[in-house]
Amino acid sequence: MPKMFISIDGVVIKEVQLTKDRSTLGRRPYNDIVIDNLAVSGEHAVLQMTGSKVFLEDLNSTNGTYVNGKAVKKQLLQSGDTIEIGKYQIKFVNDGALEKPEKTMGSSAKAAADAPLTPAGAQAAVKVMSGPSVGRQVPLLKVVTTIGKPGVAVAAITRRSTGYVVALVEGAIKPTLNGNPIGTEAVNLSHGDLIELAGTQMQFVLQ
Repeated sequence: MPKMFISIDGVVIKEVQLTKDRSTLGRRPYNDIVIDNLAVSGEHAVLQMTGSKVFLEDLNSTNGTYVNGKAVKKQLLQSGDTIEIGKYQIKFVNDGALEKPEKTMGSSAKAAADAPLTPAGAQAAVKVMSGPSVGRQVPLLKVVTTIGKPGVAVAAITRRSTGYVVALVEGAIKPTLNGNPIGTEAVNLSHGDLIELAGTQMQFVLQ
């Protein structure tokens, strides 16, 4: 199934699998793919899937839609293409290879992506340490897991070939990692690290 990896400042914040013949992308919450940013029009673009082909069409958006740096009205997407909407980059992958979005890391990225995380075979989770959900443990099963409260503060924990990183996605109140503020630059996570976000304290654990 074709997939879209949405990133900002080099940090993947969302992974979307295209399962419908027609998927809309825009700022409004009723879209199939929602990017809540003022640079994105309410109904910005549409993705139409015909067999194994996926076409991207701009819906007369205010700021335009770009593929590999070129403004497009309607474009047949190829696996590996990068769609640019505002400050967001969307990597289109049509062969199920999860290592594709990390190609920019260098020629060794595929080998690294195929290697187990350190420590070998470790499974990660976030354990809630305060608030009404204290004691709850959330396994990090996806490539990208978002935590926090939309409109207040949202962070993304991303699984990379070398381990896990955390970065701020949105919100005026910055989360902290072991007491240090986190921005939109990805920060490496280690077992036992404490994250505080939107008034809730969580611990990153490797099992």
